[in-house]
Amino acid sequence: MSQDVYVIGVDYGSDSVRSVILNARNGEEIASSVFEYPRWKKGLYCNAGVNQFRQHPLDYVEGLEFTVKNSLEKAGPEVAKRVKGLSVDTTGSTPVAVDETGTPLALNPQFAENPNAMFVLWKDHTSIKEADEINRHATKFETNYLQYVGGIYSSEWFWAKLLHVFRADEAVRSATASWVEHCDWLPFLLTGGTDVKDIKRGVCSAGHKGLWAKEFNGFPPNDFFATLDPLLDGFTAKLPADTYAADQAAGNLSAEWAERLGLSTEVVVGISAFDAHMGAVGGQIEPYYLSKVMGTSTCDMLVVPTEEFGDKLVRGICGQVPGSVIPAMIGLEAGQSAFGDIYAWFKNLLAWPLQFVEDADLRKSIESGIIKELSEAAAKLPLHEDDELAVDWLNGRRTPDASQLLKGAIKGLNLGSDAPAIFKALVEASCFGARAIVDRFIEEGVPVKGLIGVGGVAKKSPYIMQVMANVMNMPIKIHKSEQTCATGAAMFAATAAGIYNNVEQAMEAMGQGFDVEYHPIPEHVAYYAKRMEQYNAFGKFIEETK
Repeated sequence: MSQDVYVIGVDYGSDSVRSVILNARNGEEIASSVFEYPRWKKGLYCNAGVNQFRQHPLDYVEGLEFTVKNSLEKAGPEVAKRVKGLSVDTTGSTPVAVDETGTPLALNPQFAENPNAMFVLWKDHTSIKEADEINRHATKFETNYLQYVGGIYSSEWFWAKLLHVFRADEAVRSATASWVEHCDWLPFLLTGGTDVKDIKRGVCSAGHKGLWAKEFNGFPPNDFFATLDPLLDGFTAKLPADTYAADQAAGNLSAEWAERLGLSTEVVVGISAFDAHMGAVGGQIEPYYLSKVMGTSTCDMLVVPTEEFGDKLVRGICGQVPGSVIPAMIGLEAGQSAFGDIYAWFKNLLAWPLQFVEDADLRKSIESGIIKELSEAAAKLPLHEDDELAVDWLNGRRTPDASQLLKGAIKGLNLGSDAPAIFKALVEASCFGARAIVDRFIEEGVPVKGLIGVGGVAKKSPYIMQVMANVMNMPIKIHKSEQTCATGAAMFAATAAGIYNNVEQAMEAMGQGFDVEYHPIPEHVAYYAKRMEQYNAFGKFIEETK
């Protein structure tokens, strides 16, 4: 590469979107910007009591324009002239109903305030009933259409959410031309798409959440969905049979978006994927090392060379999809429905009285230090087998064996149970839940050689990462990058733009490496092994009595 060229990675999280500009030659971060979704921040269109979490497309559009422009302003005009590619990652499954032009219905005046016309966020669990119906329905067919998603369909995914919205809202159903993942809609938007039939679906979203598989010649046949509910009759005809890996180009930036962002129409827009999948690449994933993207939830990614994987079918995970992470490998996804959200819930619980403190700065100062103080206090506690014990299913269980009906629980409470002791139990529970995923992979014949930690919790929480290493009885190395998901998107942008021949080359050239590694403390390993047995027994009790 004779001169510096630049790429942009855009990462859509649950609460905000961030953009980074990287030097494609060496991965150096030139500029970045973050935008918090204003409507989401106000709690609009959500009802946590019924697990409804919706996001307005304007939050996404405004965030895209602001963060890219702001980053370019920081980087300067010479950098803007040399931007060659842009790729996006998003949460998922986060689909939306669109009209014939591919426009989300909520961007049309008649649906502007209708939550059913908005993006159904990954953690929206309003479709538990529909997911259960899909699971029971699938047993009636000779072909197991759930075989590549671990055998269990989740309420967090594409078809369950579509069926729920169609049943709940006739007006939205009548206006829907197609149902599109957030990550698939954005490249269509940026390339100036105007016909819903031109939306390119990524193999990541379609394979892990939409039941797409090459072995099925695409999505399951119409008969599967029509006999599930007549409302879905004919819907697969609205979806393409082909999908694309994220190293491919979706097209070039449209004239409108080039002008809005301050870029050239020569900028290549890559096919998008989910945040954890691109985050695994940004975190320099390697075969048999479990990449744990740890934020509000966790998404655990494992890649295995195709020729070594054979014909395995791994039970109870979120899918095994060729090319969903690295094009030449099988991508396996698992994760926990709540991770950082557990700590945030406990912090908010403790902070409830602070609303009565009039001094806003004092209130903010106290609240911001709660997790740090809890972590330091919990780390000093002695370890006893009869300590308080928790199960981490506060937002249901994603893997192994998805069940969003499950609830979290704490046992062993007494009048001596203080905040650090309960926090310790919650941290241990989140790590036990992570261990259950590793155990499942190993039971299914997929070895796990080590752990890679990326995301906010991994970077900011030494106590939690040390407990993770102790519970797993294996080291966990933490990636240097503060923005692994956006960095991964930038690596894919560099590949889609032809700067690198494949994403492995982009990872090698642009990866920043690791700065911390946590090793198990031998005297703690035996304690956590016994506590893991207690966790499993407690979890079994909760499942049997739910």
